Amino acid sequence: MPHRTTILETFFAHPRSDLLIIGGPCVLESDHINRVIASTLRDTCKELGILFCFKASFDKANRSSSSSPRGPGIQEGLDRLAAIRESMDVPITSDVHEPAQCAPASAVLDMLQIPAFLCRQTDLLSAAADTGRPVNVKKGQFMSPSEMQNVLHKLEGGGCRHVMITERGTTFGYHRLVNDFIGIGDMMEYGHPICFDVTHSTQMPGAEGERTGGRPERGPLLARAAVAAGVHALFLECHPDPDNALSDASTMQPLSSIPALLKSLVAIRNAMAETGCWRG
Repeated sequence: MPHRTTILETFFAHPRSDLLIIGGPCVLESDHINRVIASTLRDTCKELGILFCFKASFDKANRSSSSSPRGPGIQEGLDRLAAIRESMDVPITSDVHEPAQCAPASAVLDMLQIPAFLCRQTDLLSAAADTGRPVNVKKGQFMSPSEMQNVLHKLEGGGCRHVMITERGTTFGYHRLVNDFIGIGDMMEYGHPICFDVTHSTQMPGAEGERTGGRPERGPLLARAAVAAGVHALFLECHPDPDNALSDASTMQPLSSIPALLKSLVAIRNAMAETGCWRG
């Protein structure tokens, strides 16, 4: 695997060449759990010849309940993310929720992530673009694929050279998300890499009252479909003990299942590429 400083450069230069896995816990966990997750994903991706970027949130500002764990906050969170970056030699990413967070976050993070609920916030997008870092913007559950072109224009207008769109499901009535694969195909034509959020796509928002429900057993099915469709990256949250994860326990994939899942996804991707099914 390339050195951490070149992994994202390689990806954005040739997104069709190397599948990128953006993975980790939802919110920063204990240092031990973070290291276990990061090392497992890093080593598996290296073995399979694909790229890896570690993701964990220093703050989850959109939890269902005010009593839910939000994370250590920006200063401690960035310090802990920086430690993972250095000790594991992997690029890192995390969400930013306010314009003022973008500059300090960009001093540590290799890529900024815009949460789905905030994907239309002009000031946040402009501040993220100003940092010069790559930006991964999640498509809002309330947004059509075509509306994401306006989001791209805001980032591009702010000077952002490397933008990725993440599909994470669209609201379908109460407590349900669906993935529009025709829409994913449309977004692939916008000229930027497309990421598929495996775990958040299985959410059932608000279905358990003060917490989000989910169908994590359908995550591998969606991951296989997305890779076959030709997405450039996968967003995959995992944990050694999903039931006790601090955030998104209802959608978290077991860490023990990830190596076999990634191996199957690489096989699908290679088969699709060899048969010429993708347009590039």
